[in-house]
Amino acid sequence: MKRRFVLITVLALLGILLSACGGGGAASNQKPLKFAVYALNSEPLTSWDPAIEYSNGIHVHNNMYEQLLCYDAINKKIIPLLAESYTISDDGLTWTFKLRQGVKFQNGDPLTAEDVKYSIERTMQLGAGASYIWSAVNAINVVDPQTVEFKLSYKAPLDLIASTGYAAFIYSKKCVKEDNTWIDEAKGCGTGPYMLKSSKWGDEVILEKYADYWGGWQENSFDVVIFRKVAEPATRRQMIETGEATITVELPYTDIEALKNNPNVTVYVEPSFQNLIAMFNTQKAPLDNVDVRRALSYAFPYEQVIKTAIGGYGRQSYGMVPYGLWGWSDKLPRYEYNLDKAREYLQKTGYGEGGFKLLLTYTAGNEAEKGAAELYKSELAKLNIDLEIRGMPWDSQWELAKGAPENRQDILMMYWWPDMPSPYSMLYSTFHSEDEPLFNLAYYKNPQFDQLIDTANEITSIDFAKAEQMFIEAQRILLDEAVSLFIYDREDVWVTVKNLQGFKFNPAYPTVVFFHELTMK
Repeated sequence: MKRRFVLITVLALLGILLSACGGGGAASNQKPLKFAVYALNSEPLTSWDPAIEYSNGIHVHNNMYEQLLCYDAINKKIIPLLAESYTISDDGLTWTFKLRQGVKFQNGDPLTAEDVKYSIERTMQLGAGASYIWSAVNAINVVDPQTVEFKLSYKAPLDLIASTGYAAFIYSKKCVKEDNTWIDEAKGCGTGPYMLKSSKWGDEVILEKYADYWGGWQENSFDVVIFRKVAEPATRRQMIETGEATITVELPYTDIEALKNNPNVTVYVEPSFQNLIAMFNTQKAPLDNVDVRRALSYAFPYEQVIKTAIGGYGRQSYGMVPYGLWGWSDKLPRYEYNLDKAREYLQKTGYGEGGFKLLLTYTAGNEAEKGAAELYKSELAKLNIDLEIRGMPWDSQWELAKGAPENRQDILMMYWWPDMPSPYSMLYSTFHSEDEPLFNLAYYKNPQFDQLIDTANEITSIDFAKAEQMFIEAQRILLDEAVSLFIYDREDVWVTVKNLQGFKFNPAYPTVVFFHELTMK
């Protein structure tokens, strides 16, 4: 079947779109509405607030809001975005950004340095999500309406920070009310190419084209973009094959191989900074015993999981930092599947005969996670360990992990990716000590580890080689203490309709499709 734009007449599917894009009475000479559907395996986002969102919403927010800069991870270069240029002082502590002329927020207000100052200061003050990336900033000064200056308390790669996919968004100062009700509406506050039209929390977000976007529009650009949760992989495959979806991800790898032979779709295999981990609850028996954790690390069938759960689209991890990102090292030790070793470590703990039960949670709808968990369950059964595997919507999985300690899971399986292209963003949120858990869902606390990664981050712009070695050494600690299963570094596989033009993947912004760049042939 030839793939085309789905027209406005498909009202049974999306009747809402008439009002969404100004379609009133569907006149006979009306231009057909062009929309894209991104079929996701999980919730479109977890927070409307661009200063707080630190999960799935990366793909929604990066189409609504923009940063000062963008990072091209493939070519390893910084690209101007809201800032057309920037300078750095000789001591590396003052960064000055010149804003692009003619940029307007979606409410019509012009972008000014005051908005930049307000956005970043508010993000820092809220202290949520990835706000830690701004920890080096001591002060933000408005030099003139188009110039903003950042004063740092220590050297840090502010260009990478200002281009991150979380917590670096600029939004209109006028949008923010004291009661923050704008967050629930999220309309007209960004400078991005799309703005919110409507949503159904947890299931769907509909964005519409911002006609006055500073970047302009191509003739066949999408008028509307729909982010839809479609948990069932079979349904996502059906949608991409019938043209109901424009793009989808997280399909079973058996489906991927079949789709490669479908002339109506295109399969992209792209480099990724994503990895799969399974964090051990280090504060709950029996996993509070390091030798039990080491035993469970030897019991995981790494190569079998890579072969069967992801069809070979990945490689076993050496640590938390994924292949392709600096700080990765094949000199690190890693656990290999070895049940004899697992039994040896269990004998040290008093659990030599197994006999205990564990709960592993994973994100419902992710077939790779499900497959990995099922293979692990089979191996642990050989050690007389009963592993309950429970697929949950991500927000429910996360809520359980942050809830009452006695109710928390024993093992939490999830994908992780960096905020900025630095090992610090892989290691800080996941294993740095926290008073209240956010994403350190191993509940791990080690002052030596904390100091290593904090210091490495501070010296990155001064002594890159030393910083890299410190990040590698920090991972050695995590491996020795077996705080998590570091399972595989994956390749991302995207499936699109055949006629989609302009698709590019940037591993610095995982799961993000920049729809403004796309057209349909």
